[in-house]
Amino acid sequence: MIRCSRHAAAFCLLLFVALLGNAAWVQVFRAPELAADPANRRAQILRYAEPRGAVLVAGRPVTGTHDSGGRLRHERTYTDGPLYAPVTGFSSQTYGTSLLERAEDGVLSGTDPRLTAFPWWDGLTRARRRGGSVATTIDPAVQRAAFTGLGRRTGAVAAVEPRTGRILALVSTPSYDPAQLSGNGRKVTAAWRRLTGSARQPMLNRAIRQTYPPGSAFKVVTAAAALESGLVDDPDEPTDSPDPYTLPGTDTVLVNESDDCEDASLREAFRISCNTVFARLGVGAGLDTMVRTARAFGFDGRGPRIPSPVAPSTFDTSMDRAQLALSSIGQYDTTATPLQMATVAAAVADDGERAAPYLVDEVTDASGTALAAPERPAPVRAMGPATARRLQELMVDVVEHGSGHRAAIHGAVVGGKTGTAQHGVHNEGTPYAWFISWARREDTAEPAVAVAVVVEDAAADRTEISGGGSAAPIAGAVMRAALR
Repeated sequence: MIRCSRHAAAFCLLLFVALLGNAAWVQVFRAPELAADPANRRAQILRYAEPRGAVLVAGRPVTGTHDSGGRLRHERTYTDGPLYAPVTGFSSQTYGTSLLERAEDGVLSGTDPRLTAFPWWDGLTRARRRGGSVATTIDPAVQRAAFTGLGRRTGAVAAVEPRTGRILALVSTPSYDPAQLSGNGRKVTAAWRRLTGSARQPMLNRAIRQTYPPGSAFKVVTAAAALESGLVDDPDEPTDSPDPYTLPGTDTVLVNESDDCEDASLREAFRISCNTVFARLGVGAGLDTMVRTARAFGFDGRGPRIPSPVAPSTFDTSMDRAQLALSSIGQYDTTATPLQMATVAAAVADDGERAAPYLVDEVTDASGTALAAPERPAPVRAMGPATARRLQELMVDVVEHGSGHRAAIHGAVVGGKTGTAQHGVHNEGTPYAWFISWARREDTAEPAVAVAVVVEDAAADRTEISGGGSAAPIAGAVMRAALR
């Protein structure tokens, strides 16, 4: 009898050890596999069991949560959703996250290791801390001025503080309300299909994810290359440029939209935007110099993270001289995001220093305690101070006496450059309208804001586009808001 009891006890102990071993195997070794299994909803239920942290603009939340009472309890809400959608992105129980909601998901959802002193314990117990807050650099007045200025047009605006790289506005139109994608019912599915199927692509963030040929706005970079390399010593001297200009090694003739471009000085060519002068200057500077200058302005990198990823802006590194001529006036394969072109204007405004743009000022835990922030890259020098000051003069001349006059602001010094970018088969598409600019108060030497505006569906009248009729007034409104 005693022997049978011992055998039974030993067998029970063996079963108990097997159960413990299986539990350990499941919880430790198979946990990632089971957590990723689409049939396992525990992680998703846990994710939405607590309210999500807030995205802040000027200290006020532009996101919130709604207690639905369902299994996926807390749904995301948005204040002024279409206005801030290019900043926040969406957080959907069905379709995941995008933009800042994705980049800062750890803080907002409560899973960031910085939210606890013992992350290993939270990982072991599957505990989830209350979500923290993400304070953005956005200035609400500047953001609204950009959004209102674009109106029903298709386009984008990026505005940055030149000295620091703080992003003051990030607008893309048409926009959408991210609240339409919160929750998990049929209405959410219908909204997703409608938004993703729209020909106007309201969910595309044109400010940071879409690249365009920058057209004549790129002439700022070409002018910098000509001045830095010594190809042009005096911006008021004739450049010995023909009109029209036959692209090297071809029979293709490049012409101008403006008169008086033959042998024009750099100053005059910049003011009236002579294609022939800048194409020839790009060829004269040479491919290596143009590539080096473009890279100094931020082209050909991986694209910054702000912390949302930004599409790379490109300047081709392998071209013949004819292609180089076209690239030097912002055509051929040259592409840029509006944020990239805003940083080009910012580098000119800040005497040649190019600060990396960023969108997040601070992240805090649920109690408001600031978390350790990642180090921001140091500014890089895009050009020498003397070159930057000459470019400042050229850009001011465009606003005071040229095609950018509609961006002028009383009581401020404003510099700008208009641009018309061809696109489509045989350049038959309606040109994109560009305007890049910067502004500072008359009583200070520090620039307040740099802006890039692109309008896709600009008026078909090319003269009006190149004259700053579509984009320059929007930039003016944005700069006025920043100067206040």
